[in-house]
Amino acid sequence: MAGAAPAGLFFFSPNTTTRTLNFSVLKPNVLSLRSFSHSLSQKHNLGLHSCKCSSTTPLSTTTYEFSDGSSEVELRLHIGGLDIRSSRDILVDTNDTSLAIRVLGPGSPITLIETNPLFDRIKPSETIWYIDDDQLVVNFKKQDPDLKWPDIMESWESLAAGSSQLLQGTSIFLVGDSNEINQKVAQELATGLGYTPLSTKELLETYTKQIVDSWLLAEGSDSVAEAESAVLESISSHARAVIATLGGQQGAAGKADKWRHLYAGFTVWLSQTEALDEDSARQETHKNVKDGIISYTNADVVVKLQGWYPAYAKSVAQACLSALKQLILSDKKLPGKKSLYIRLGCRGDWPNIKPPGWDPSSEGDATLGTQ
Repeated sequence: MAGAAPAGLFFFSPNTTTRTLNFSVLKPNVLSLRSFSHSLSQKHNLGLHSCKCSSTTPLSTTTYEFSDGSSEVELRLHIGGLDIRSSRDILVDTNDTSLAIRVLGPGSPITLIETNPLFDRIKPSETIWYIDDDQLVVNFKKQDPDLKWPDIMESWESLAAGSSQLLQGTSIFLVGDSNEINQKVAQELATGLGYTPLSTKELLETYTKQIVDSWLLAEGSDSVAEAESAVLESISSHARAVIATLGGQQGAAGKADKWRHLYAGFTVWLSQTEALDEDSARQETHKNVKDGIISYTNADVVVKLQGWYPAYAKSVAQACLSALKQLILSDKKLPGKKSLYIRLGCRGDWPNIKPPGWDPSSEGDATLGTQ
């Protein structure tokens, strides 16, 4: 793959109440992923509780078949040719988010498959395995029987396939400092999800017959933000779209009073960072909040990346989907709330949706949302 690998990538997915943070460090050059989860209880007083896990791409000496039932998933590994006399020669090591299967023998154990994280959580104490002819069969009980697993692991392919059931058609808005990053990642997300990719920059330039950069020089960022806000209003009711917004403070997403139509979808803040590790990223998040970067901190998911290499747009897109998945699983009513918010007219009352007939002007400027 052309280009240098990005040094790191961090993400968090705050829900609307407890604001759960999920940081990641992604190194595509070695195909590894390390995740960190925290709880953010107050906006200016971060109470953090760490839960760490390591992740590697599955290492497999054999092929496997995967199937999903209503309350359990099954993994079948082809073990023909291996000297395995009984299931006691097999070590299946699991916790609620990881799996390692190894063959025990006189020499070093042979790893059949190792993956972390799994697509979702299992009940490790209820894992069973047995040998069926030339296959090792492993059954796992799911903690969430309503969630269908596309695969055993949380890969790009399984995230793309599984996110459709979670998003329920809800669109995704990408905000942040770079037009290029927003557009490249939006294209990857749209391709993976089967959504329609849209770019507010391209829409504005098509309809106004002028380049956004020239427009900014001639009329200023407020004029451009107002026009983009009108575009966002027109597409806020669209389903199954990934929308790349204008980067930086030049667009609507950079203005706290222009978010009412962005709340119609799940928002992802793509933010470049110089942080080298989880602690640095956490401190940067503290600083972002305290410095009052109000508009972007309204996002549902924040992805921080070191540098930018277009060849790794899919890696950033994978982090976006992983964080969105965790967010929605923490509150499965969120897609329905987004739909209700749209049906009531995107009045700016997200996340505390008011009854029909509510007048936004009765409570001041509602478009600021909950900060």
